[in-house]
Parts: sequence; C-alpha cells; structure tokens
Amino acid sequence: MVVAGVVLVTVVLVSTAMGPADLSLGTVVGVLLSHVPLLHYHSSTSPINQAIVWEIRLPRVILACLVGSMLALGGASYQGVFRNPLADPYLLGVAAGAGLGATIAIVTPSTFSELLPLAAFAGGVVAVTLTYVVGSKAGRSSSGSSIVLAGVAVAAIFTAIQTNVQQQHAADLQPVYSWILGSLTVATWSDVTLILPYVTLSAVVLLAHRHLLDILRVGEEEARTLGVNPNRVRLTVVAAATLGTAAAVSVSGLIGFVGIIVPHLVRLTTNASYRVVMPVSLVSGASFLVLADLFARMVEAPGEVPLGVVTAFIGGPFFILVLRSRRSAQGVL
Repeated sequence: MVVAGVVLVTVVLVSTAMGPADLSLGTVVGVLLSHVPLLHYHSSTSPINQAIVWEIRLPRVILACLVGSMLALGGASYQGVFRNPLADPYLLGVAAGAGLGATIAIVTPSTFSELLPLAAFAGGVVAVTLTYVVGSKAGRSSSGSSIVLAGVAVAAIFTAIQTNVQQQHAADLQPVYSWILGSLTVATWSDVTLILPYVTLSAVVLLAHRHLLDILRVGEEEARTLGVNPNRVRLTVVAAATLGTAAAVSVSGLIGFVGIIVPHLVRLTTNASYRVVMPVSLVSGASFLVLADLFARMVEAPGEVPLGVVTAFIGGPFFILVLRSRRSAQGVL
C-alpha cells in the first residue's frame, strides 16, 4: 500500500508537469504548496504557469485519479460479490444506461445538454436498478448468475435504444462518439467537486465490506453458516459500486478495462485477499488512469487519442492473457 501511494504521488507530479508547456517538478510542487491553506507559501512561478498547473492540468489529473480509483475499486468489488474474476464495473448495464442518458442529453435541443453528467449518471443508475430487480425475480432471489444475465439483457435493450436515437440524430453523432470513447480533455474543478461526494461515499462503503467479500469467496452456504447474509452483502456492494461508477463515467465517458486490468495486476503482485486487493486497487487505479491519460495527450500532441481507446488497447491483450492463464491459475483468484 505504501509503494502504491508513493507511485501515485510520483505519477501525479510527473503528469502535471508534462505537456506542451514543459514545467519542472519544482514548479509544480511550488504551485501546489502555494494553494495549501495556512501554509502561506508564495510561489515565484509566473502567473501563466501557475494557471496552467492549477486551472488546466491539475483538475484533469485529479479527475483521472477519482475516475480510475473508482473503476478499479468497482471492478474488484464486482469480481468479489459475483465470484467472477472477469467482472467489471459495466457488468450490470452501467455503461449502456449512462451511454443512453448521455446520448439523449446531447441530441436534445436546448440547455439540456448542459446536464449531460446528470443524464449519464441517472441512466447508469436506472439501468442497474432495472437489472437488479429483474435478476432478483429470476430464479433464486438475488442470485449472482441471474443478476449477471439480467445485466446482459438490460444492456442490450439500452444499447438498442441508444442506437435508434443516434440514427434519428445523425448530425449529433460526433459528440456522442466522443463521449462514448471517453476523455478528460475538458476536465475542471467543477467536475471534481461534482463526483467527489459520490466516489468518497462509494469507496467508504466498499472498503468497509472487503472482509465480507473474502467470506463470500468460500461460497454462499458457507457464508450463511458464518452469519453473513449474501443477498444483503450483494445488494449493498452492487449499490455502492454502481453509485461511484455512474458518477465517474458521467464526467469521463465510457473508459473500459480499468476494472479488469488493475485488480488482476494487484492480485499478481500482492495476494488474493480482498482486504488487500480493494485498497491497493483504489490507489493503483488512480495511477493507471493518470498514466493512460498522459499517454493519450502526449502520443499525438498537440492532438489527443481518446482515453477509452488507450485503455482498450492495453486492456484487450491483457484480457486475452487472463483468459489463457485461467486454466493454470485457478488458485490465484
């Protein structure tokens, strides 16, 4: 955990320093110290460079930290509660619901497009709520497999509706696709303050349940004999993970594979206990997405590669490696 924290601090400073206006780490640290309350530190950096650090780069880096940490923690949580190492935060239809909400906001004339984050957030929550209701009514109550299958069905329905809306508003496809591919280009402090309460609440609840996820690993019947209610744990974890994930994607767009890559890397470098996997995934997810965003804005500078494309480029091969190694690594997960 200490190592992950040191890596995160280093990545944040380096990412904030790098860009078209190349700044030194000392400049970045000086600007950050000048904004620490009660410290009364005065940076000698020029006003322009101070604005670049504080108003342009740092909000983007901090937002990447929040989104990456939430997607990674959500992935670890879903993998624990559904006992499926390939589960990710979009499993129950969050992506499809958020995509539909964002699409409706973008194609709707008037100021409704200004409410895009709210529309995406609402769409993700509605989709997962519908998934859980449908899954709970099918087969065993709140069965993990039933909920996952319900998520596939709900995601297909929401995606079909989104596709129909896009076809009816062909002129608005470019902003829709830009959002779907994921980006932090226009990140501001307002975006950070918008999702911070939801991400914080979600993280606190999920981390508080990490020991219960270890108990669920032995099986539902065994968990009941230990006094754990699997249905209650599943509902709480799914609700918390969905709340944080929906908030994250509402400002970043759909950024895939973070919830699969990071928890698996954490397991490979630490151990399989969720007491360790979840907090380390929280910190490592932030570092991962900050680095991915740095690559996205530097590889084709002054242009940018969509952040979702970068994570998919990394996550696709990684996903294949995980599938191939499953036969020989059943005990790892």
